[in-house]
Amino acid sequence: QLQLVESGGGSVQSGGSLRLSCEASGSIFSAIGWGWYRQAPGKQRELVALIKRDGTRDYADDVKGRFTISGDSAKNAIYLQMNDLKPEDTAVYYCKITMSRNSIYWGQGTQVTVAS
Repeated sequence: QLQLVESGGGSVQSGGSLRLSCEASGSIFSAIGWGWYRQAPGKQRELVALIKRDGTRDYADDVKGRFTISGDSAKNAIYLQMNDLKPEDTAVYYCKITMSRNSIYWGQGTQVTVAS
């Protein structure tokens, strides 16, 4: 079992920045996907950013140009740099590591609150 621990959430003013980290208890080198998702109150969990095994990155349209996903397999960690934060970015952010189609792991979530 892989344990994921997120950190870096907090409260910021609109226009501010945060960097989320997700540290895994084991190797994520062979994962087929490293991702960040978020869930705002009353809404479904949604994809924010994803790195696929081939290195391609996908972003939700409303974070393109503001958020950057990265990973460091040597440290078993993934990151989400969030710049120019907006109140609508307020949510609980979760990291997700997909080792295979039947082996998916989620972190416990970290709260991000952006004040206007």
